[in-house]
Amino acid sequence: MDKLVIEGGLPLTGSIEINGSKNAALPILFASILHTESLSLLNVPNLRDIHTALKLLNLLGCVCEYQNGRVTVVPGTLLSAAPYDLVKTMRASVLCLGPLLARTGQACVAKPGGCAIGVRPVDQHLKGLESMGARFELVEGYILGRCRKLHGARITFDMPTVGGTENLLMAAVSAEGETILENAAREPEVVDLANFLIACGGRIEGQGTSRIRVVGPSVLRGVEYPVMQDRIEAGTFLVAAGITGGELLLRNCPVDALDALILKLRDMGMEISETPDGVLARCTRPLRCVDVTTKPYPGFPTDMQAQIMALMCLAEGAGVIEESIFENRFLHASELERMGANIRISGHTATVRGTRRLTGAPVMASDLRGAASLVLAGLAASGTTEISRVYHLDRGYEKMEEKLARVGARIRREKETANP
Repeated sequence: MDKLVIEGGLPLTGSIEINGSKNAALPILFASILHTESLSLLNVPNLRDIHTALKLLNLLGCVCEYQNGRVTVVPGTLLSAAPYDLVKTMRASVLCLGPLLARTGQACVAKPGGCAIGVRPVDQHLKGLESMGARFELVEGYILGRCRKLHGARITFDMPTVGGTENLLMAAVSAEGETILENAAREPEVVDLANFLIACGGRIEGQGTSRIRVVGPSVLRGVEYPVMQDRIEAGTFLVAAGITGGELLLRNCPVDALDALILKLRDMGMEISETPDGVLARCTRPLRCVDVTTKPYPGFPTDMQAQIMALMCLAEGAGVIEESIFENRFLHASELERMGANIRISGHTATVRGTRRLTGAPVMASDLRGAASLVLAGLAASGTTEISRVYHLDRGYEKMEEKLARVGARIRREKETANP
């Protein structure tokens, strides 16, 4: 198992290239189940979750190959079972449910796993698919779904759900008739999935709004499609510039998808501007704490909550972070406290009081974005920070330590030594 070792206290300067989005690539990959023609995806990040998805697709009958950011998918004879050994490691595996039902009329998918940040039920997925003609039962930890043929329906989500919107969007493209998704998720990754399906021949309108209309069935053709850039990776590096008092140019930064984050960072005192070469982020003065509430897009993203908490640990004053999406997403706070942070947790709320400095310490990552917050804190802390269980980080950031080293960070990856 690997760990990261960081000698902090240096400002980061230079340019960083933003990768393709994992959260956009995964649903697009699972949409390939709907295809009968070969397709190619470009700008796909080289991440553990991506390779888990490719392994699952290969087991289901879609022959996939990854090379230098390009994924080619050749459809084959489909199976309908997604085994627990793969699904338990990545929650996004449940996104094969809608496409499998649409293509084969049946699906057997293990209840999903992933980061330990809270209960994330799939009831909205199942209710929507039931409205389209599917029937489900839970047997020994597996969701068994069957249908004769999916049909269009008007579906209103109880709350915006990214995965639920994506699952039903994929199913609706191949269903008979019109499907209306009300209270749909508006995230850019949902829009990218819709745009991919449209490029393949799907009839979809309203993506990016709370009401999406799909007319099916569509026979999807093979295309070559570039996945959008990763807004959460970009946001993390924006914070890296601020927490180290540095200056970073982010190339291929999806700035339009980062409005809520950039507004908060500017409120804290960071300077962020668009240039012909990319987005320039710098910090030339002391930062101040702000209040943050995570919300569905276009609100402040829950996937940036841990990172902005790390930044607030070294800002002036106090700020309140309210986590309204997941009920267990403050696991990183206790690790930040080991480094000298002043954080108090009460239910879904964290109160952060800025301190003059953080001190390096051995810490442990518990989830993907929490791991990123510990890296950020380590970059700014005095002394040495060792972060264990960085496999969490590798699920969402491609060679993060190499990118940071190129802009001045003293960071390296080492093998953890086993305890005697």
